Amino acid sequence: MADSGLEGGAMGRSTTMTAVAPTQFRSLMSTFPSGVSIVTTSDLDGQPWGMTCSSVCSVAVEPPTLLVCLREGSPTLAAMVRRSTFAVNLLHARARSTADLFASGTPHRFDLVRWSVDSEAAGPHLSDDAHAIADCRISRTVRIGDHTVVFGEVFRVEHPAADVADNRSPLLYGLREYSSWSVR
Repeated sequence: MADSGLEGGAMGRSTTMTAVAPTQFRSLMSTFPSGVSIVTTSDLDGQPWGMTCSSVCSVAVEPPTLLVCLREGSPTLAAMVRRSTFAVNLLHARARSTADLFASGTPHRFDLVRWSVDSEAAGPHLSDDAHAIADCRISRTVRIGDHTVVFGEVFRVEHPAADVADNRSPLLYGLREYSSWSVR
C-alpha cells in the first residue's frame, strides 16, 4: 500500500481540523501505559546528563533504530545533540525512586545513584536500576512542537542484571501511576 499523503484531506476531500486541548491530549495518553527509561548522555566535558522518559519506541530492525522524545530546552537533549550519542536505560520494577529522581529536575542527581561509563558507552549506564541498556548514535532529529524526536541507531545492548528475577520485570507508567509486568 502506497503512502497517499495528506493533501486534500481524507479521501480527497478538503477538511479543516483543530487540535484537541493539551489537557485532553494528556488525559488520552495517560491511559496508554508504557515502559519507563532514563535517557543519559555526557556533555563534551564529561558531565553526565539524564532524564526520565516514557516516550521510547522501536523504529526499525535494519538498521536497529529506536526513538526517544525529549522536551525542547532540556539540557539532556542539548548535550545529546552536541555529543551525537545517548544511552537508554530501561528501568526494572524496583527502580521507581530513580525514575522519580530523574523526572524531578533535582540538580546533581548523578551523585545520588550508582552509575558507570566505559569507553564504548554512549552515555552513563544505570546498571543497578536497568534491566537493559541500549547505546545509540543519533541518526536524525525532528522537532515537533515543544519536543524533539531523536532517532538513535543502536550499536550495543547490555542486560546488566539478567540473573536477578526482580531486575528483569520492567517498570511501567500509565493512568498516572507506576506498575510492573511480572517476568517468569
